[in-house]
Amino acid sequence: QVQLVESGGGLVQAGGSLRLSCAASRRIFSINTMAWYRQAPGNQRELVASIRGIGTTNYADSVKGRFTISRDNAKNTVWLQMNSLKPEDTAVYYCNADSAGIVYWGQGTQVTVSS
Repeated sequence: QVQLVESGGGLVQAGGSLRLSCAASRRIFSINTMAWYRQAPGNQRELVASIRGIGTTNYADSVKGRFTISRDNAKNTVWLQMNSLKPEDTAVYYCNADSAGIVYWGQGTQVTVSS
């Protein structure tokens, strides 16, 4: 039933790093864009980073220069390398993938950055 599986969240001190991963089920064919969103309590869900199959990336201004998104098309896997983490990065991070007009979401993984 679960088609996107996330891992890598946790607690880290400000300035530290985390690497999130998300693996899509092999039953999902022809995934175009994969992305990471995040949502903090009381805030709207926001796009953090996205990557197309060709490799084109897009980042929120708040994470440019600190986060890097990458993917392996053969494994239907996407990663988010997060460096120089700040307390404001604390949120639940959600993996996202789209295929033929169908959108898939992960369950979310908690990232907490202490000051």
